[in-house]
Amino acid sequence: MSRLDSVIRRLEAQRKCLGAAAGEIANTDGVVFELGLGNGRTFDHLRELLPDREIFVFDRNVAAHPSCIPDDNHLFLGEFQQTLVDVSERFAGQCALVHADVGTGVEGSSRSMARFLSEILEPFLKNGAIVASDQMFNIAGCEALPLPAGVAPNRYFLLKKIR
Repeated sequence: MSRLDSVIRRLEAQRKCLGAAAGEIANTDGVVFELGLGNGRTFDHLRELLPDREIFVFDRNVAAHPSCIPDDNHLFLGEFQQTLVDVSERFAGQCALVHADVGTGVEGSSRSMARFLSEILEPFLKNGAIVASDQMFNIAGCEALPLPAGVAPNRYFLLKKIR
């Protein structure tokens, strides 16, 4: 498969999974975390899917299109290992959705980030919260959800906080 076909499949899977996640949290109050702003496409999509939700974005630096940059009150810059620790008390039990697009293309690095996020995210999640990610997480109290039709296994991942 060409790299172009691969990125198209990933983006289609991401869109379907975010749509499914938005439906899952329709009756769950709470904020949204976007881990990895990148160029801002997913943040922009989440604003359309969830117009009444506060979306907090975390990334190392800003490289997004100007129309896709959150205001300073909703943007946390720095390494996840620091910024998520810094906001852990503020957002404990407040997240209805976490979207993490954190894969680097380097297997060891991506796996290391997935392990870190698996350990730190659980206290942020409300019961019924959804985690959508390009990486497989193992978060205590969460179970895997079926992927939407057309999303290949291991292309994207959905977890739901059940306890």
